[in-house]
Amino acid sequence: MIERCLLCALLAIGLSVPSLPAETKLPEKYIVYFGTYTGGKSKGIYRYYLDTKTGKLTYIGVTEGIANPSFLAIHPNKKYLYAVTEVSNFQGKKSGAIAAFRIDPKDGGLTMLNHALSGGSGPCHLVVDRLGKTVLAANYGSGSVCAIPIAGDGKLKEAASVIQHKGSSVDPRRQKGPHAHSINVDANNRFAVAADLGLDKLLIYRLDADKSTLTPNDPAFAEVPPGSGPRHFAFHPSHKFAYVINEMKMTITAFAYDPEKGALKSLQTISTLPAGEKPQKGFSTAEVQVHPSGKFLYGSNRGHDTIAIFAIDQQKGTLRLVGHESTRGKTPRNFGIDPSGNFLLAANQSTDNVAVFRIDPKTGKLKLVGQPIEVPRPVCVKFLAVSKD
Repeated sequence: MIERCLLCALLAIGLSVPSLPAETKLPEKYIVYFGTYTGGKSKGIYRYYLDTKTGKLTYIGVTEGIANPSFLAIHPNKKYLYAVTEVSNFQGKKSGAIAAFRIDPKDGGLTMLNHALSGGSGPCHLVVDRLGKTVLAANYGSGSVCAIPIAGDGKLKEAASVIQHKGSSVDPRRQKGPHAHSINVDANNRFAVAADLGLDKLLIYRLDADKSTLTPNDPAFAEVPPGSGPRHFAFHPSHKFAYVINEMKMTITAFAYDPEKGALKSLQTISTLPAGEKPQKGFSTAEVQVHPSGKFLYGSNRGHDTIAIFAIDQQKGTLRLVGHESTRGKTPRNFGIDPSGNFLLAANQSTDNVAVFRIDPKTGKLKLVGQPIEVPRPVCVKFLAVSKD
């Protein structure tokens, strides 16, 4: 009964449910938002149109006035956008912040609504829960996570939950303390998984979206091999599997996921580099995403400057390396797959550019579309479908 009510609520707000058939008719274009680190050429959150037939990106504008909007999340009702303010001190407080924006339905323009403190320093990742009631964020600097209620007008209230992670792991340089690097919500909106690079753990929380609260689950965490440094995390559309990309060892760990218990069981850990290659100094991984079809998984290699492509065993959830594609730039900190699954946009932080690739639906391989476009210090890619008038 609970799952049935949740399904009805998801449909009522227009949120896609992975187990339902995908829409057959695609929009002519998407608005693409690029989060950036401000300073130098970068002024804030950039937005472009993406033509869904050609893959061409066309500049629309930039929203200024926010420091380091390095990661973005769009509300399920498509009316609001939220961005981290990745700083250690915000308006005299020893905390980063989350900014709320109203989205103009015509061109995707952003109007600032308000800020809320993130309860820790250096917020680097955030999501909106599936019912649009709570923003959840990970604070890398302080190693904590927070849950912030969303008001009816899209504004953010004061954080209802702030949980400080504790502990360390084996690397004395990177893992002396906790560093929460991401937080994600499962398909049933019951559990949130926070990847902590400093602890080599995925901490699992029960989510009460109505109250915007997080409480430790039982089991409370899953582990990856020592010194891995888990960074970003992705659920499989089937709800049976999940994946974490490990920044320090340049690997991906595949898990079986129990949606009733919120439990993760390790299945496999595989390198993101070509066979026989080992991580070099200055190399690391960053983003991981599952293709909407559930057939492929992609991970970004910084330093190696490639997207690693894997095929997913639909029965076992394990990965098989398909190949690598150059991102046509340096430091692919993030990439995005458009909701249709036709294009992958790779954001190269160090070369101020974004490359567009068409995804082969049979093999998962990538083919460059046109030439990379200039976007200053891009570090996040998010899509919004454009409604026809």
